[in-house]
Amino acid sequence: MTTSSEAFVYDANPARIVFGPGRLSAVADEIAGQGAARALVLSTPFQKADAEALARSLGGNSAGVFAEAAMHTPVTVTEQAMAAYAAAGADCVVALGGGSTIGLGKAIALRNGCPQIVVATTYAGSEVTPILGQTANGVKTTMRGAEVLPEVVIYDPELTLGLPVGMSVTSGLNAIAHAVEGLYAKDRNPVTALMALEGIRALRDALPEIVARPRDLAARSSALYGSWLCGTVLGTVGMALHHKLCHTLGGSFDLPHAETHAILIPHTAAYNEAAAREALRPAAELFGGELGGGLWDFAQGLGAPLALKDLGLGEADLDRAAEIAVTNPYWNPRPVERDAIRALLGRAWAGARPQ
Repeated sequence: MTTSSEAFVYDANPARIVFGPGRLSAVADEIAGQGAARALVLSTPFQKADAEALARSLGGNSAGVFAEAAMHTPVTVTEQAMAAYAAAGADCVVALGGGSTIGLGKAIALRNGCPQIVVATTYAGSEVTPILGQTANGVKTTMRGAEVLPEVVIYDPELTLGLPVGMSVTSGLNAIAHAVEGLYAKDRNPVTALMALEGIRALRDALPEIVARPRDLAARSSALYGSWLCGTVLGTVGMALHHKLCHTLGGSFDLPHAETHAILIPHTAAYNEAAAREALRPAAELFGGELGGGLWDFAQGLGAPLALKDLGLGEADLDRAAEIAVTNPYWNPRPVERDAIRALLGRAWAGARPQ
């Protein structure tokens, strides 16, 4: 782990965080605080009813609802949303939901510079990152820039009480993946290391409680707090092998985002554990001393998906996935080698515990 005796750089991403039960009621004030007056409310089709209810509560501050957000932020959907934004005379967006909706809000802001207010209802963490991943022609590319960082994020734990347990688990493991990568990032620093460990600890404690008691507000609050910290880490330092593999599987094979992260994080942690042992030691101690295997055991205990084959990835796709993953690889503490990555993907495909 980086210590204060070592040189480091810490860049804090500016954002206004509004946290606590009942804070959904603050949306109108936050719109005004951004100097805006007419918000286009964004959501996925699954959350359309909630988005329409929010739009009604905003009254004249609502410019309508666009409820077609989709995984991996397809450029074709963004183009539709841009047309809806212009037709409605909107001057800002309110993204209600998780990573898919947040990504759409970022994509709109990238193109027209509008203010973004996010009402986070999952543990995605992307709401506090200046990172946007977009998919076109079967390829997912990412960019980083201040212009896609949301200005305001509202965390209301009451909005997560109805989040299905399965989605809660995979979303939470997705957030843990952000923090694990932050611990061994090339540009890690003491501040992000503290955030990462606290975020992992909060989610480790909260997720079993959510599985047992889905409407436990204290557990939901803890999970949302943890996801905020993990997302902040992701937005502050660089990504490595884990995110490269997830972008490959999501963009090129259309695998679901959170489930893919949940399945891969034990395997990518195990892949890097020997090369980044000191950086990962505190996190490993949270899971019995072995991070890769411990995360797999934790996920299994939560009833999380464990095998890529269960998400629809064919065994015949593994060679191509490995080839894509080693093309223009992200920086990683252990060399990214084709045969080793193919073996990692094979174990994740079969649902085997990491070696």
